[in-house]
Amino acid sequence: MQETENDILKRVRKIEIKTRGLSTEIFAGKYHTAFRGRGMSFSEVREYRAGDDIRDIDWNVTARSRKPHIKVYEEERELTMMLLVDVSASRTFGSTERSKKNIITEIAAVLAFSAAQNNDKVGCIFFSDRIEKFIPPKKGKSHILMILRQLIGFTPESKGTRLSEPLRFLTNVNKKHCTTFILSDFLNPPSDREELESALKIAGSKHDLVGIRVYDLREAELPDVGIVEMQDAETGRKVWVDTSSARVRDYYAQRWLQRSQRILDTLRHNRIDTAEIATDEDYVKELIKLFKKR
Repeated sequence: MQETENDILKRVRKIEIKTRGLSTEIFAGKYHTAFRGRGMSFSEVREYRAGDDIRDIDWNVTARSRKPHIKVYEEERELTMMLLVDVSASRTFGSTERSKKNIITEIAAVLAFSAAQNNDKVGCIFFSDRIEKFIPPKKGKSHILMILRQLIGFTPESKGTRLSEPLRFLTNVNKKHCTTFILSDFLNPPSDREELESALKIAGSKHDLVGIRVYDLREAELPDVGIVEMQDAETGRKVWVDTSSARVRDYYAQRWLQRSQRILDTLRHNRIDTAEIATDEDYVKELIKLFKKR
């Protein structure tokens, strides 16, 4: 049954009440502490001093002067946050009261309201295996609420996932440095692996990327419930699985671990801070941990 506009507005209001409170009480200060100074404009070059971040070394000046020099930046008055939101078919899965879509929407709302508390701009890219929608960065509560309405009521054209697509689009459309959260289950096809590596490398050199992976416990392990028919939400492929077999359950869990490790290795290789959040977990705790480790 499709939600009416009135249903969507009620859900937006409910999410707003919950997440604005969290943003005001918990995340606004932590968000600013974690991401201030990430939106920087170039100021000058000076000689390297003990304790300086080696990532700021200007290699061209260093080579010419034969002494290490670093780039000095000054904090920009306002930051821009981009939310890259996975709207593929797999996000609708959930074995608890809340689906991955519900959690992703709430986290997006918390982050957006946290940015708004700091008077930052917020933009959004909805993606599947293509760019489904682009909402340019703007300030203000009405803009955040519009993003929320879109997140709740949006119907994508495609069911698949290609994480390289929104990253390439971000690089092309946002020339100015921004803090970017990738909100996804990261169930990316192997065929996109090389392109994703390249896209992460390029986008990561220009923007501050943060991965938030939302998954469901039943994606990680199968319960013993006998023979069941399972369907891939993105490809439509169906298969009968004997969950009473310990060998089948172990194989399923092992495949999940391997796939998860590949995802995490890719993100870590590109120095992207990442939080993993299950649909039955408290995402507040995980977000605070993510902010603290920055």
